[in-house]
Amino acid sequence: MSDAREKEDLTLLGNRNVKYATDYDPGVLETFVNKHPDHDYFVKFNCPEFTSLCPITGQPDFATITISYVPQEKMVESKSLKLYLFSFRNHGDFHEDCVNIIMEDLIRLMDPKYIEVWGKFLPRGGISIDPYCNYGKSGTKWEKIAEDRLAWHDMNPEKIDNR
Repeated sequence: MSDAREKEDLTLLGNRNVKYATDYDPGVLETFVNKHPDHDYFVKFNCPEFTSLCPITGQPDFATITISYVPQEKMVESKSLKLYLFSFRNHGDFHEDCVNIIMEDLIRLMDPKYIEVWGKFLPRGGISIDPYCNYGKSGTKWEKIAEDRLAWHDMNPEKIDNR
């Protein structure tokens, strides 16, 4: 059964009067306490409707953003993450910048043991860009895992038939 204290710091979940940010807003992100900090486990989010703007042309870029992380003490609340990702809709940045900004904001927010962010952008001009970044907490086994994952992250690329 849910404890009321779990929800006291969450202002967005269940709130029907939420305003969607019209530009990049990391301040919308909220956390809650990880009930299992002694366990290593992944939490994975898939956002197949991510949109940002090209900083040069202003044209929209569409992507699936995948975020996987191993929590430590804090976890990101999913509705706040949705609103945060939505806030990129009118934000102009290159694909590589978007995934790194997302990762850096989530590191500051949660201080996870490990995190990776992968953007799979739809093609524009006949080419797609799929930037990947990750981070493992320094001085832990996750630092080495991040290094290995980065080196091998795309050695078995998926068949691309939907773009």
